[in-house]
Amino acid sequence: MLPGANEGNLLQIVQGPGYVTFLHEQNHDTRLVPTDGRPHVPQNMRLWQGDSVGRWEGNTLVVDTTNFTNLTAFRGSSEKLHLVERFTRTADDTMIYVFTVDDPTTWAKPWTAEIPWTKTKAPVYEWACHEGNSMISNILRGARVAEAEAAQKKGK
Repeated sequence: MLPGANEGNLLQIVQGPGYVTFLHEQNHDTRLVPTDGRPHVPQNMRLWQGDSVGRWEGNTLVVDTTNFTNLTAFRGSSEKLHLVERFTRTADDTMIYVFTVDDPTTWAKPWTAEIPWTKTKAPVYEWACHEGNSMISNILRGARVAEAEAAQKKGK
């Protein structure tokens, strides 16, 4: 849920009966969090994004995530990673995202960070790699150089 640099930072949150869904602009990630009181899946079931279950504490959504794989590697973490996230709306256009990370094999003690989020009216677009979008001028410049070299060789 950490914001990336420059792009793909939009997030759409949709709440329905028994679930909250987070739709990330980046990489089409959709995270479905049940809020119906179910327990975590058994410890032997490991999921790429972990197993998230949510609950409400007043106006704060608390999401508890366990059962990560050893391939998730958030900041060097292991499959023992335990993540607790808190989403609190503090104004019509502001949400405070607080997360606590615990992994005794990686860190000496749990640590917490807080990030304020500001609501935007921008739509969440489909995110995709567009090869050459930022480098189109270099690609075209290289093609013109190659064409000039080919023409020069042909003229000799």
